[in-house]
Amino acid sequence: MRPPDRAAAAGVAVLGGVTFVVLAWWLVPWDPVPGGPVEPVAASEVFTAAEIARAEHFSFWARVWGWSSLALSLAVVCWLGFTTAGQRLVQRLPGPWWAQVALAVVVVELVRRLASLPLSAAGHRNRVDAGLSTQPWVGWLRDVAVSEGIETLVTATALVVVVALARRWRRIWPALAAAFLGGLVMLGSFVYPVVVEPLFNDFASLPAGELRTEVLELAERMEVELDDVLVADASRRTTTLNAYVSGYGSTRRVVVYDTLLDGAEQDQVLVVTAHELAHAAKRDVLVGTVLGVAGTVSAVGLLILVLQIRSRGSGAVTDPRSVPTVLALLALFTLAAAPVENTISRKVELRADVESLAVTDDPHAFVGLQRTFTLRSLSDPTPPALSQIWFGSHPTVLQRLGLIDYPLQDADA
Repeated sequence: MRPPDRAAAAGVAVLGGVTFVVLAWWLVPWDPVPGGPVEPVAASEVFTAAEIARAEHFSFWARVWGWSSLALSLAVVCWLGFTTAGQRLVQRLPGPWWAQVALAVVVVELVRRLASLPLSAAGHRNRVDAGLSTQPWVGWLRDVAVSEGIETLVTATALVVVVALARRWRRIWPALAAAFLGGLVMLGSFVYPVVVEPLFNDFASLPAGELRTEVLELAERMEVELDDVLVADASRRTTTLNAYVSGYGSTRRVVVYDTLLDGAEQDQVLVVTAHELAHAAKRDVLVGTVLGVAGTVSAVGLLILVLQIRSRGSGAVTDPRSVPTVLALLALFTLAAAPVENTISRKVELRADVESLAVTDDPHAFVGLQRTFTLRSLSDPTPPALSQIWFGSHPTVLQRLGLIDYPLQDADA
C-alpha cells in the first residue's frame, strides 16, 4: 500500500494538472486572430539585408551565452542534487533543521550563480558591445546580486515552511504545501509591482500633456480603469524600448520606458500603450497568475512523488539533505514547463496586438513600432524554431506584422 502522503501527492498532482488544463482551455485565447492563423511576412519585406545580418549576429551570441549559462547552471544544480556531493555539503551546515534548510538553499544558489556568472557576464558584454546596454559593470553586478537575493530569500522561506508542514502533518502535508505555494504565487504576483520593481527602477507619472491625455482617453475607450501611467527610468540600464503591465487589483500598473518616449513617435507609443491596456482589459496578469497557481500545485505533487520514489521512503522532504535534490528537480521542472508557458504567452500577446490594432486603427504606426522595437533590441526576425518554441514569450516580429494587410515596404525606415 502506498504511504498516505504519497497518495496525497498523487492527488495534488492530478488535481493541479486537471485544473490547469481546464483553466487553460477556458481562459487562453487559442485562436486570437479573427480569420485563422497568422501567415508571417517575409523578412526582406520589412528589413534590409544589413539589418537582418546585424540582428542575427547579436542574437546568435546572445543565445550562445544565455544557453551556455543555463546549461552550466543546470549541470551544477543537478550535480549537487543527484549525487552525494549535495548531501555532504548540507551535512556540514550548522544549526537546527530549519537553519540547515535555509543555508542549504543559500549555498546551492550561490554555487550555481558563481559557476554561471562568467557566461552571464559574457552575455552582458555582448549587449554592451551591441549598444543595447548602458549599464556599467558595478550596476550590472548589483542587479544580479539583488535578483539572486530575492530568489534565494523566497525559495529558502518557502522550503522552510514546506519542510515544517511535512514534519508536523505527515499524512496530508502535500496538500498543505501545494496550497501554501499556490498562495505564495498569488501573493507574489500581487506585490511584485510595489515591492520588487522599485528595487530596479524609479518611477514617475507620465507628464501632463497631449500624450497623457490621449493615453487616458484610450484607456476609457478600452474600458480600463486607469488613473495614471508610470514612466520607468530604464535608460540608466538599456537603450531598448519597452512597456508592460504588472500586478492585478489595486497593484496593477501600466509602465512605459523613458527610452520608448524618447525613441518612438507618439502614434507608436499609443499603439504599444493600447497593447498593454489590452492586457489590462483582459486581466491577462491575473489569468496568468491563476494558471501559475494550478501549475504550481501540479508541480508540487509531481516533485514530492519523484522525491519519494527516488528515496524509497516518505520522509525524504523532512531531511535537510534533500534540499539540493528539491532544487535540482525544481530547475528541471521549470525548464520542462517553459514551452507550455511560452505557448500561452504568445497567444495572449497576439491577442493584445489584435486589440491594439482594432482600437488605434493605425497599421502604419504598428509597422513602424515593430520595426523600431526590432532594430533597437536587435531581435532575430527568424529565430530557430526550437528557440522560439521553448523560450519565445512573444510572437516573432514577422508573425506580428502578418496581422495586417498593409504595404510594408512603405513603413518608416
